[in-house]
Amino acid sequence: MSVIPHSDWVDWLRLEQTPGVGPETARQLLAAFGLPSRIFAAEFTAISQVVSAKIARALLQPVSGQLQQQIELTQAWSGQAGNQLLTLADAHYPRALLDIPDPPVLLYVKGRLALLDAPTVAVVGSRNATAQGIRNAEQFSEALSKAGLTISSGMAAGIDAAAHYGALRGAGSTVAVIGTGADIVYPARNRTLAHLIADGGCIVSEYPLGMPAIASNFPRRNRLISGLAKGVLVIEAAAQSGSLITARMAAEQGRDVFAIPGSIHSPLAKGCHQLIKQGAKLVDTAQDILDELRFLPPMSPAAIQPPDMASSEAASPAITGADQSLLDAIGYDPVHVDHLVERLGIEVAGLSALLLTLELDGHIEQLPGAMVKRLG
Repeated sequence: MSVIPHSDWVDWLRLEQTPGVGPETARQLLAAFGLPSRIFAAEFTAISQVVSAKIARALLQPVSGQLQQQIELTQAWSGQAGNQLLTLADAHYPRALLDIPDPPVLLYVKGRLALLDAPTVAVVGSRNATAQGIRNAEQFSEALSKAGLTISSGMAAGIDAAAHYGALRGAGSTVAVIGTGADIVYPARNRTLAHLIADGGCIVSEYPLGMPAIASNFPRRNRLISGLAKGVLVIEAAAQSGSLITARMAAEQGRDVFAIPGSIHSPLAKGCHQLIKQGAKLVDTAQDILDELRFLPPMSPAAIQPPDMASSEAASPAITGADQSLLDAIGYDPVHVDHLVERLGIEVAGLSALLLTLELDGHIEQLPGAMVKRLG
């Protein structure tokens, strides 16, 4: 059931859906009148002293058929197990979001409501992440979650999805802040992940039910990803990545910004390096983040070892002498196959076979343009 009485959330929804009333205008009206019910009970003259005459007239219009359909849809959704509506006036509204300049008027929540007030770190990054980036996102998020921190992200493909999966393996779990209505899964490939988060974590949206994936909604929802968190960790971001928007919003909100460095030759490291130059804290272990936040994990330090020390090497098959020689030749920066042929003095066919073995064993990743990158 909804934590808000039906008569109350209807007024909040009506305010939010009134043409011309955006979040800033809604907050102005609420500051002047207190609650939406008082806004709709007020006279035109009083309302027009706060907003334009056009908006005042729109507020005093009777409920339209379209809004009535939205009310009925919302009522049905909120009656389903695990679904809840929160308004700015609700006692359960996340305290962290009350500290940001533009908190949403209405939140649609699916899952564990208590996670919205848990100590949180946001993990964001590229949708087109490398295998190493995916591994880092999963392992950092799992380590932080096992240390007791909740992980917030945007349920996008790539780093976001990996962060959610990793966080679900720890006690801290995860919060997905989405850019569509709470009744829509986007991207569709994340349907299984969405069900897992709804069962063990929390999905939250500021957008009305039925809202499709609109490009302009996603940068705006990023302020909530960072707003819920004590800090934001960026893993793989191009120079113009949307993750940098989240990092900028985090800094404006007074949150810490962390970044994992990468190869100077990798386009997906450019954004992280840019953040580090601007003052973000360079991290290479989950413990770095815990230390910076002064967060004491309710567990033994062994569970938060650096990601590559903790599990990836132990899980990989043993490396033979020939494989090790090839890994040494690859180094830790992306390298072209032709350069490996020159370094090792072997035929392309033989090198291809060795690379395939290493890739299947999870030691390397073959990149576009005949480039090879070592993992771990």
